[in-house]
Amino acid sequence: MTKASLDIEALALDLSAAIRDKILPDLGSAAARRHAGTAVGGDVTFGIDEVAEDFLVSYLEDRGADVAVYSEDRGLLEFGEPEHVLIVDPVDGTRPAAAGLEGAMVSVAVAEMSEAPTMGDVVFGCLREIKSGALFSAQRGGGVSMTTADGEPIPLLLSENTDLSKLFWTIGFRGRPARALVEALGDLVDISSVDGAVFDLGSATFSITRILTGQLDAYIDIGPRMIEEVPAVRPLFEEVGRGAILNNSPHDLAAVGLICTEAGAVFGDGWGRPLSHRLLLGSEHDFQMSCIAAASPELAASVVKAVDAGIGKLRAAFGNGR
Repeated sequence: MTKASLDIEALALDLSAAIRDKILPDLGSAAARRHAGTAVGGDVTFGIDEVAEDFLVSYLEDRGADVAVYSEDRGLLEFGEPEHVLIVDPVDGTRPAAAGLEGAMVSVAVAEMSEAPTMGDVVFGCLREIKSGALFSAQRGGGVSMTTADGEPIPLLLSENTDLSKLFWTIGFRGRPARALVEALGDLVDISSVDGAVFDLGSATFSITRILTGQLDAYIDIGPRMIEEVPAVRPLFEEVGRGAILNNSPHDLAAVGLICTEAGAVFGDGWGRPLSHRLLLGSEHDFQMSCIAAASPELAASVVKAVDAGIGKLRAAFGNGR
């Protein structure tokens, strides 16, 4: 490993810790829930986002690092002559953070700077829980590290469940039209609602890392697939998003995707295909990605099959623009 690699990884880790320290006192406060504007991708910027984004910029300026950064609210910024780009979501799980809940993380991914870096170019990722301080990190080809705020190891526990009726899973819900989403995933909700469980935790990173701790089996977010296969639902997404389409963007998934795969779990798009070719530096609809993450290939295959059936039902219900 080169000194440059060590330096950029140290910067990513230090940045995630510094952002967490900055916004931890604001969790659950009235100021955190204040609407402060609109992000590049069209989502609402809350007060806690604004504090974190402002701090991100000032931190990198103060460090004098030659680095580029892409963040949810600021887009792409360059400092000096960057060799690397940081893909940062200072608060992944803004709404849980604003409510003072556990499901919020600082997400930082690292890729070499190029004209068009992709998800497959991410070489390091770290996620830090804002409330607890737990840290998840991975270097490409180097495995995953999971520790508490005190540095104690968190065991890697991947569920062995492959029975959809016993599925413990999370759903991507924010900004998605409820009736269309339930048309697509309602059967899976029903089959797992008694012997299993479905949650909306409000954060892709927090949800997917729960697969690594053994607390959950899968994460399913199929918004972009719904739009691609059933274009008639796109106006419904725009209505819910107040003119914008709100799905997961690269800044949501760049770090957790690497961490998930280095841990031996399955991470792909809404069809179960790799996301490695998807571009990193953008938040608009063309950059957005559906995502299915699961504890095992067997479970992922069953989930994809259930999603395929749900998309068929969505097409039957909305294919004529209902």
